Amino acid sequence: MTKLSVNLNKIALLRNSRGRDYPNVVDYAQKCIDLGVHGITVHPRPDERHTKKQDAYDLGVLCEQYPQIEFNIEGNPTQDFMTMVEKIKPDQCTLVPDNENQLTSDHGWDIANSTATLVPVLKRLADAGIRSSLFVDPDPTEVAAAANVGADRIELYTEAWANAFGQPDEQSVFDQYHKSAMKAGELNIGINAGHDLDLNNLSRFLQIPGILEVSIGHALTIECLLQGIESVIPRYLEICTGEA
Repeated sequence: MTKLSVNLNKIALLRNSRGRDYPNVVDYAQKCIDLGVHGITVHPRPDERHTKKQDAYDLGVLCEQYPQIEFNIEGNPTQDFMTMVEKIKPDQCTLVPDNENQLTSDHGWDIANSTATLVPVLKRLADAGIRSSLFVDPDPTEVAAAANVGADRIELYTEAWANAFGQPDEQSVFDQYHKSAMKAGELNIGINAGHDLDLNNLSRFLQIPGILEVSIGHALTIECLLQGIESVIPRYLEICTGEA
């Protein structure tokens, strides 16, 4: 079974657009938990344009009440970010190579050229008892590099899959993700995935064996607006549990 973690960044963005605490991010997370999701994800950026630091702390408190729910914090491992993560102690921290002005995550780590940054950060996470994950492109070389620097998991960056789905290059792109997942399996490193996965492309993607978790936010939020959260989340859960 693949776990579904809901990314709440877009809910936070809606809230911030009006200067009020509506929708309340913690209340929305509670709704997702009540509907059966397996995890909650946030990606607080330095400018706090969507998820704020306080949201991360508040969601950490919420998730502590639900041992079955995994809390995942994503972000670029600046000193400020790492201090926050070490205080909250989420179940997982996904390291993403974003710069401060980046609109959204759009590439994985160049691990060979980031070893000096990643090795001490990964050690800090391990010392804090936090599972680590590195955001990577679907490249077996990067998967192997992730294992070499001591990451517990990778998160496959899936925008290329979303763009290829239903197009002539769908199979060749799928094969690249499959090869990357097989390399992770050989090296005993866990596999997550995320970015632009949705109700249309997720089922095919999960034909790749060994995907432990998918983190979905943007598409899921839009689908909830169009179809209702009570309809959308159960459909995702059916796909993730293989019941669809």
